[in-house]
Amino acid sequence: MSDPEIVREQQGAKGRYVLRLGDAEAELTYSVASPTLVIADHTGVPDALRGTGAGLRLVQRLIADARAEGFRIVPLCPFVNAQRRKHPEWSDAFNV
Repeated sequence: MSDPEIVREQQGAKGRYVLRLGDAEAELTYSVASPTLVIADHTGVPDALRGTGAGLRLVQRLIADARAEGFRIVPLCPFVNAQRRKHPEWSDAFNV
């Protein structure tokens, strides 16, 4: 997959990262618990994007934003939590 843009959308305490490719849209939703704590709620990848790395790219963007903005992530989403376990180098971004 080329590098499609990931857009961050937020309204109040709810937000999401969206990766669009053609007509397909993958998302990672989150809730802002405090200025320093974000809860990763859910990652959804449609069949059209499965196996493309779309979900991983969404998590990588969340990690990058956490590091840049100084918040930590609670990985409530099973996919985000599984990626956290696979990537110990990301431990600084998580609150577990």
